[in-house]
Amino acid sequence: MEATRDRLVAAGVEIVDESGLGAVGIRAVAARAGVSHGAPRRYFPTLESLLSAIAASGVADLDRVLSPAIEHGIADAAVEYWRFAQRRPGMFELIFRHDLLDGAGEDLRSTTGPWFRAIVSAVGEPDRALTCWASVHGLCVLAATRVPDAVGVTVDEDVIRRVAGGFGR
Repeated sequence: MEATRDRLVAAGVEIVDESGLGAVGIRAVAARAGVSHGAPRRYFPTLESLLSAIAASGVADLDRVLSPAIEHGIADAAVEYWRFAQRRPGMFELIFRHDLLDGAGEDLRSTTGPWFRAIVSAVGEPDRALTCWASVHGLCVLAATRVPDAVGVTVDEDVIRRVAGGFGR
């Protein structure tokens, strides 16, 4: 039973990574996992609960690179966050779609909360930590929409490192 659930989540992760959030549906995930279109409902009563499980996988992947980077400093953490957003834009979008994920069965904040506390520790106070995260996250989102290119600005790892580094103590 657990193997089928894991296959469904893995199939959903593949779809998000290959085609983006908009391509994920119960039938698409079932087809990718090689199960009947009704099988996902045994494990995920709603699309939101499936998306939440897919997002939990993405958050775990981000945590594996972000948590060690935070120990090296806020700029290193910001660069890893940027790299994840660049490498996996569909997953990056999904893990921050709280309108879809809140109340859907996964406790993603149990993982993301420690990230914020680590940023607070690195920069010294919650307001500065929130401003740092918002700055880096905003640059990741803007870069994904190609806005900087359209106005002749380059956003890359060096920009991310400088922005985040400006918040360090």
